[in-house]
Amino acid sequence: MSNDKLLRIYADNFSPESLALTEPLPITMHPAEVYLNSLGEGSRRTMREALNAIARLLTNGSCDASTLDWPKLRYQHTAAVRSVLMEKYSPAMANKMLCALRRTLKEAWRLGLMSTDEYGRAADIESVRGKSLLKGREIDPEEISALWSDCIQDNSTLGRRDAALLAVLTVGLRRSEVTYLDLSDFKPRSRSLEIREAKGRKERIVYLPEASVQAVLDWLLIRGKAPGALFYPLNKAKKIILRRMSEQGVLRALQRRGEKADVDAFTPHDFRRTFIGNLLDAGADIVTIAKLAGHASPSTTSKYDRRGEAAKKRAIDLLNVPYTGWKNS
Repeated sequence: MSNDKLLRIYADNFSPESLALTEPLPITMHPAEVYLNSLGEGSRRTMREALNAIARLLTNGSCDASTLDWPKLRYQHTAAVRSVLMEKYSPAMANKMLCALRRTLKEAWRLGLMSTDEYGRAADIESVRGKSLLKGREIDPEEISALWSDCIQDNSTLGRRDAALLAVLTVGLRRSEVTYLDLSDFKPRSRSLEIREAKGRKERIVYLPEASVQAVLDWLLIRGKAPGALFYPLNKAKKIILRRMSEQGVLRALQRRGEKADVDAFTPHDFRRTFIGNLLDAGADIVTIAKLAGHASPSTTSKYDRRGEAAKKRAIDLLNVPYTGWKNS
């Protein structure tokens, strides 16, 4: 059944107006806001967009996450939402949106806004089956070299700042984690970075190659030793602005550097994907890679494995099969 048909069936059976809040709720009693405020900044933005999309679907565009009365949802609503998401989005995206929906319903139950029976029935929707390929791409060694070279040739504050950004992105940091780095998180003697604002709020320590440590130290010669954010934005005159760099600022900086270095379009997450893939290809064990990447489970790390059939063949060649064949009699 097409997505348009599902939407028409939904519109014929449910009244959008009945799901809208009649009056604003305090943030502390609003299920969606309570759930979203439990997340890190990056996840919060993503899941708010997911809840906004679900709210618009349920009300023909008249409500968003803040104005929908989530405790009014029943199984017929959530089942219809699942059907539409299954048609409209990839399995991974649909399941992420369903996760946001279930978590919001759970907060409604915790806040006493839904009975146990109402919550149990509304949240009793299966995940969407199927597997999606990871979006994005790997950045090959020649492209990474071109980016580094362009930073070095740009002997300016911008060049040093961007080189330091490359230094931390090439060890698998998320864009949001880069923006939360403070000077105190960088330990040059141990070549480490302490990641405090991580996904799921799980702190971890990552390590930098010697060359990456030097790139950060060269940036600090200009940035200075004052406490605060490790990375600052620059104005049009390439002067430092004393505030924390934003996620969008990190993206724009890399896009500009990629254009100058004549490298095809990429994202900060492509560095993360490349970091994980390179370690897998080098034979590092997946549990260690998961810890470095900040993944809660190695199964998440395995999704980044794009080594293909050649890697499988190399893995088989590691087996010891002591067969020498029959000797000629």
